[in-house]
Amino acid sequence: MTTALPVLVVGATGSLGGKVVDELLKRGKNVRSLVRPTTDASRLESRGVEIARGDMLDLDSLVTAMHGADAVITTAAGYTRGGKKAQDIDTVGNANLAEAAHRTGIRRFVLTSILTSDQTPQVPHFWHKKIAEDKLEQLGVPFVALRPGAFLDQVATMAGNPIDKRRLVWMAKAAVPLTFVHTSDLAAYLAAAVDAEAEAGERIDIGWDRPVSMREVADLMGSQAGEKIKVWAVPSVVVRAAGAVVGRFNPVVKDMAAMFGWFDTGRYIADPRRQQQLFGPAPTAEDALARYTDELGTARHR
Repeated sequence: MTTALPVLVVGATGSLGGKVVDELLKRGKNVRSLVRPTTDASRLESRGVEIARGDMLDLDSLVTAMHGADAVITTAAGYTRGGKKAQDIDTVGNANLAEAAHRTGIRRFVLTSILTSDQTPQVPHFWHKKIAEDKLEQLGVPFVALRPGAFLDQVATMAGNPIDKRRLVWMAKAAVPLTFVHTSDLAAYLAAAVDAEAEAGERIDIGWDRPVSMREVADLMGSQAGEKIKVWAVPSVVVRAAGAVVGRFNPVVKDMAAMFGWFDTGRYIADPRRQQQLFGPAPTAEDALARYTDELGTARHR
């Protein structure tokens, strides 16, 4: 009896990566996960996930982890995780993943990139994704890059549960539309991308049926929750000043300020046409926000 080759998930212990594992298992895939030597992998093991111990900064461990795998999905992001090695993960780590995929002949490499990453050299963690895409291309790795918009789940809870607080804190202009995604939807697309009929090297925007402003997000969530939710928008001048001053000591703050500055341009907008061809109709803003609001409400009553 032959067993289908596994899909290696890099970042499986994170929020997005964990949902990608769920989606792959639902599709009947065998899953292998790259887990750092000191990280508890018991939850993954209990679900039948094969564990490969390694680190993105250790190329040999990546080659070992990818040996015998059919495909790779990476959701790893040093910027999101933080820590002293954050930038190394997003630069050296992603380059190592590309090199390991090249050496092992991976059939498909699915990269979690970022919307407009190729237009934003002033936003380091965006630009690092563009460099990762280019590295995969240079090495001839058959990859697909999904470029999602802002993660609704992260943005909406920057200052706590917005239903409890009855407010959303936003560090950009509240009336400027931009593209958002719901993590669960993105996880499904990443899992589907392993076998999607996409060309090698495709960069695919991921978002909703339309961009929405943070004010509209608050209105739609408030309507679903039966609450009035306000937007507390931090003035752009304050965000830029914080980025300039605090950014001298904490590069993440400078990076974040540059990101919100980019949001203010109104150019952080996805073209979902290819997404819809490969994965079906894009979620409507109303549907995605209703689902997320219900999730927050359920979390409050646990």
